[in-house]
Amino acid sequence: MSNTKNDMAWEKLFEKYRIVESIVKNNAFTIKSSQINEFRESRLMTKFDYKSQLPKIFAEHNLSILPNSRSSYIISNFETFKNFETSNPVVENISFPNYIESIDYNNITSESTALNCAYITGMIEDFVQDENLKPTVNGRMGSSKFEFNINSKNGLLHIAVTNSQMEIDGGYEGVNFLSLIETKNSLSNDFLIRQMYYPYRLWNNRISKKVNSLFLTYTNGIFHFREYEFEDVNLYNSLVLKREKKYSIRDGSINLETIQQIINSVIKVEEPKIAFPQADSFERVINLCELLNKHKTLNRDDITENYDFDSRQTNYYTDAARYLGIVDKKFEKGKVAYFLTTRGKKLFNLSIFSRQIEFIKLILTHSAFNETLKLYFKKSEEPSKQEIVGIMKSANLYNVRSESTFQRRSSTVLSWINWILEQIEE
Repeated sequence: MSNTKNDMAWEKLFEKYRIVESIVKNNAFTIKSSQINEFRESRLMTKFDYKSQLPKIFAEHNLSILPNSRSSYIISNFETFKNFETSNPVVENISFPNYIESIDYNNITSESTALNCAYITGMIEDFVQDENLKPTVNGRMGSSKFEFNINSKNGLLHIAVTNSQMEIDGGYEGVNFLSLIETKNSLSNDFLIRQMYYPYRLWNNRISKKVNSLFLTYTNGIFHFREYEFEDVNLYNSLVLKREKKYSIRDGSINLETIQQIINSVIKVEEPKIAFPQADSFERVINLCELLNKHKTLNRDDITENYDFDSRQTNYYTDAARYLGIVDKKFEKGKVAYFLTTRGKKLFNLSIFSRQIEFIKLILTHSAFNETLKLYFKKSEEPSKQEIVGIMKSANLYNVRSESTFQRRSSTVLSWINWILEQIEE
């Protein structure tokens, strides 16, 4: 992928202000919004929710950026992001109030709607274990003044913040706690700690109650809550995951018999003339479709720049959705743009439960997946990579020839099969 506008503007800034040299000498470089605005609007140049969004020159020198006032930022080789822990907590089904008509829980397309849905169903109250929970703070506000230390390549770096602008997606106060929630409706490998730390510091200084820091991810009908705790209030990197829980609102349940019936009843399709999937997270395939359902079309750069995909992953995941016939592409304004097909649009008019059934059917109409799951059930254990490769070689796959390609793509087959099995409720 060619350099983005952010990449090119930051390269000019680094050259003009000799930023790398200054960081080598002083451990950090402070840059004003007015200086950034010389090349591109600072608001667009400094919003990085995931590590993969950092401009190329930042990645090359292992740098990141944090605001320290309304009009200035610090650049250094500090650690501003945290990886999500790999886990898969059991999903708890929860009921939706039958008198609420203004929220369609089967079609949640924004973070604010996901948060409202979580509140009115009692998910937030159940997760935080607090009584009489009420929404109290949200939106943009100043951070007030505070100081903190942050891990960097050269040890701890001390930073002073003076009224930096920040945003709280949702704050809910109960009898015992104020719970501040950062919400995302796209999946990622990591997150920007600042989005939790600055609000925590503001309200921890203002009230006597304990302040909880929560992260909510919503996708495909699943509300995934994580509670973090800053063990050292003055250390930016001191957050640890204390607990997590997943909730779902569904009007039906999938059992083993449902899956076996689908395996035996679906009509297998001829393999499309599209690269066989190399996209191990089926959740991310669905999440990509959710984003297209919301935005109608997204070009390759939109996906790579705004979500936690690198350019290679963007190709892999859009091709995976095209393989299933739910996404297609076209040229729009000189760029490749992706959109939901008629079949894809129909999926998002279904209930969450019916949508999962259709996704399972779409996967199992392809011989490599169907036969692998049949073998899984026959053996009562996960098939080996070589067994999956053997099935794939008999499936007349498009443009998959080398042994190494078969080996790589077999991991996607197994991952998607495991996703299907995860839909089974006890």
